[in-house]
Amino acid sequence: MSSSAAAAAPSTQFLQRPEGKLAYDVEGTGPLLVLVPGMGELRSSYRFLAPGLVQAGYTVVTTDLRGHGESDPSFSAYGDLETASDLSALIDSLGGPAVLIGNSLAAGAGVIVAADHPQQVDGLVLLGPFVRNPPAGRISLAIFRAMTSPFWVASMWKAYMPTLYSGKKPVDFTDYRNTVIASLRRPAYARAFSLTTRQTDHAPAEARLLEVSAPVLVVMGERDPDFKDPEAEAHWIGETLKADVVMVPQAGHYPQSQQPELTERAIIRFLEHMGPRI
Repeated sequence: MSSSAAAAAPSTQFLQRPEGKLAYDVEGTGPLLVLVPGMGELRSSYRFLAPGLVQAGYTVVTTDLRGHGESDPSFSAYGDLETASDLSALIDSLGGPAVLIGNSLAAGAGVIVAADHPQQVDGLVLLGPFVRNPPAGRISLAIFRAMTSPFWVASMWKAYMPTLYSGKKPVDFTDYRNTVIASLRRPAYARAFSLTTRQTDHAPAEARLLEVSAPVLVVMGERDPDFKDPEAEAHWIGETLKADVVMVPQAGHYPQSQQPELTERAIIRFLEHMGPRI
C-alpha cells in the first residue's frame, strides 16, 4: 500500500511478525500517518484525533503495541527497540514513508526508527514523549515492579490511570478505562504488559536523538505527571531535536484524547509546514 492509497472506511488488518501479529486500522486517503499509543493504552487512544486527520486529507493508521489490544501477547521481548522494529516493518508493509505520531514509549520508538531508517520517516510527532529514562531510585523502581506484577497489574492500572489523565479527562474516560482494564484482565495480556513495564528502556532512544534528521513536533501536556517538570522536558527535547514545542493546557500524559482539538491543530499546522516532504 502506498502513502496515497485509499481506505474507504476503518478496516482492521494484521501484520505478521516473527513472534505474533500486530493489529492496525486504516482510514482515509493521502499522505501516510502512523499513530502509535503508549504503554498500557490502546489504538483507540486516538479515537478523537484520527477523524480530524482523515478529514484533513491523510491516510491514518492506528496500531496496537505488541501485547496490547488486538495485537498478540506471544512476543518474548517488549520496549522501545522492539516497538521500533514493529513500526519499521509496518511502514514498509504500507509502502511508506510515513509521519510517525507516537505517545510515551512509542515516541522513543519513533526516534529510533527515524534515526535508523530515515527513508521511512518524513516527520515525527512526539506526544508526552519518553526519549530518555527519567531519574528513579532503586526503591521506587522496586515498588513499581512489584505493583506491575501480572497477578494484580489490571487493578493497579485501573487505579493509576486517572492520575495519568491529570487535567481535562475525555468525555468517555470511564468507558475507555473499562475497555483498557478488560483487555488487561486477559491472562496473557497481563503478562505482556508486566513484561513491557520491566523491559522498557529509553536509553537506546536517547543515544539516537542526534541522528534524527526529520522535522519534529513535540506536544506535551502541561500537567503530565510522568515528568517532574513537563515544560522543561519538552524544551530539552525540542532543543536537542531542533523541534517545535507545543504545551497543552489541562492535559496530562495523553493530549491526543484530553485536548484533541488543540493537538489536532498543532499537528496539522506542523504537517502543512512540512510541505512537499509529504
